[in-house]
Amino acid sequence: MDPSNTKKYWIGFDLGGTKMMAVVFNDQLKEVARRRRRTHPRNGGPVTLKRIQETIADAIELNQIPLSQVAGIGIGVPGPLNPGTGVVLEASNLGWKEMPLLERLREHYGIPVAVANDVDAGVLGEYLQGAGVGCRSLLGVFPGTGIGGGFVYEGRIFQGSRSTCMEVGYLQLATEGSAAGVGPEGTLEGLASRLTIAAEAAKAAYRGQAPHLQSLTGNDISKIRSSALKESIAHGDEAVRKIVARAAEQVGRGIGSLINVLAPDKVVLGGGLVEAMPKLYVEHVKKGVKRNVLPSLKDYSEIVISSLGDLAAVVGAAGMVRQQVSDSPGITTAANVGHQPSTAKAAK
Repeated sequence: MDPSNTKKYWIGFDLGGTKMMAVVFNDQLKEVARRRRRTHPRNGGPVTLKRIQETIADAIELNQIPLSQVAGIGIGVPGPLNPGTGVVLEASNLGWKEMPLLERLREHYGIPVAVANDVDAGVLGEYLQGAGVGCRSLLGVFPGTGIGGGFVYEGRIFQGSRSTCMEVGYLQLATEGSAAGVGPEGTLEGLASRLTIAAEAAKAAYRGQAPHLQSLTGNDISKIRSSALKESIAHGDEAVRKIVARAAEQVGRGIGSLINVLAPDKVVLGGGLVEAMPKLYVEHVKKGVKRNVLPSLKDYSEIVISSLGDLAAVVGAAGMVRQQVSDSPGITTAANVGHQPSTAKAAK
């Protein structure tokens, strides 16, 4: 990039299981333009890099920003990845396995690229611009279809040298009970994810204990999303309220154990369940925390709600690549972002 340019832009990209979003930020990480679209093409099949590139191009063109002024691209992706190589180890909902995402994007754009787990990116976004501003350390827990987690310490994402970590959904809270498809029984995700809540709520509806939910969704688990649970509770389905409250308390128990290990300044909660029912959810998370946290740490970590919502991951992804470029001043190739070889040819 020409150092004489006075304006510098960063692109944050959130690649979700159902939607993708590209946001262009200025050098202060203030939004300039955004583009959102479905993740999967309507005819199905795996997600292609071309679809990602088209979404980025649309976001850039919205504000007529020349690519020469884009200083870097950060992308948050679901699933584990190798932080050193930028290889997405597995993202089943995208149809990816061992995808060399950083290398492919670097070859295409010729500018710095950073790849992060989407929850890690979301927690970093909250640390930089959201509910975690001013913290030394921030733990994030995002209950959804699964339960994701991330930890930022002094501005850096906590991760292993060859894999992302903080898979908080696989904390084992019981020696038996529901599993999350993989891993042991009695995990946090198996006990408290939205999928688990939906399954229990469908049973309640089938038994006649949740008449409003029955009228909304029948017994179809795929239709029991956060908005349906919220409406069900608002219309008096007490059985559903108890199911959500019990799951939130389990999440709190997991957070209490993590506070014992990490002692974060704050814990940020995000995701559809929290956004739909913040008061109910946070109340019972706090109850669960009290059950598991050490007495000496019972008032240590403040529990807060995400303030960035859908923007958290794109802010964090853009912030990550900006951070990595600033760590290597004067170097504008992607070779120094993600510890890649100096040329695309060498990477092969």
